[in-house]
Amino acid sequence: MLIVMHHKASDKQIKAVITAVKRMGFTAKPIPGSERTAIGVLGNKGYIDDTNIRDLHGIKEIIHVSKPYKLVSRDFHPRGTIIRIGRHEIGEGKRPVIIAGPCAVESEEQILKTAQAVKNAGADMLRGGAFKPRTGPHTFRGLKEEGLKLLALAKEETGLPIVTEVMSSEYVALVGEYADVLQVGARNMQNFDLLTELGRIRKPVLLKRGMSATIEEFLAAAEYIYSGGNHQVILCERGIRTFETATRNSLDLSVIPLIKELTHLPVIVDPSHATGRRSLVPPMAKAALVVGAHGIMVEVHPEPESALSDGPQSLTFPGFEKLMDEIRKIDAFLGY
Repeated sequence: MLIVMHHKASDKQIKAVITAVKRMGFTAKPIPGSERTAIGVLGNKGYIDDTNIRDLHGIKEIIHVSKPYKLVSRDFHPRGTIIRIGRHEIGEGKRPVIIAGPCAVESEEQILKTAQAVKNAGADMLRGGAFKPRTGPHTFRGLKEEGLKLLALAKEETGLPIVTEVMSSEYVALVGEYADVLQVGARNMQNFDLLTELGRIRKPVLLKRGMSATIEEFLAAAEYIYSGGNHQVILCERGIRTFETATRNSLDLSVIPLIKELTHLPVIVDPSHATGRRSLVPPMAKAALVVGAHGIMVEVHPEPESALSDGPQSLTFPGFEKLMDEIRKIDAFLGY
């Protein structure tokens, strides 16, 4: 439930409403706005009888919100959230950000070469996995803390903010020492212990949609982080599992405008994991920007054929440069 106060409501009236909500056994979360204050009511598992509060002074209207995600919904927060990472901003009205880099950090030479290449081509941030969740246990699973140190070195040399995955709650503090953005992979979207821990930190979190997750489940996962006090959440569509086997996943681009209707959080697209095929990454990356994504994240590798992880979906340096040239034309067309 969302209680919207009159723009002339006094502090005393607002406090009276908050007290009344608490007496009902719920949590009251004030949401100050430029014109008026709203009060979000949290903790209910169904419809709330508003008889005891509807006639309190200062209330303009009461909106019943049945969604399991309230704090991240447009009902509670009509204006789009802008997230700042270094000198970059992600969100409504901002130029789409480009995050690029290898699936996994493999060596100092590989990550430094890639970081410089994507920066020269125009990327805003560097992605790279130090901890790698893999389907099979006998494949390369990352350099772990050594990989984080190499990412820090790449940032030192290029100035690019770092986006890297954290796989469990016990590693949040460690990854947070090195990363500018902590990524939650699709397999961990509903790792609630991890989401809860990420709610306690004060660094941006990039939350990927689970491969079989509904939009409601996706946004409810974001609610875990947001309700913990960390309001810097970026959503990422990376394809879902369907009956189709010609591509790695099925990229659901319709979810971009839909999510923008439902939530104030920024949303980006990962066409690399969505398609699994190098030739499909550029067209789907461009399509994502046209439908309104606030950014894209693509995999780039100096020698995709010898990559230890996800080589078939990684762009070459010339391929990424070509994509960036095309993205600049799209940005100009879209007015950025």
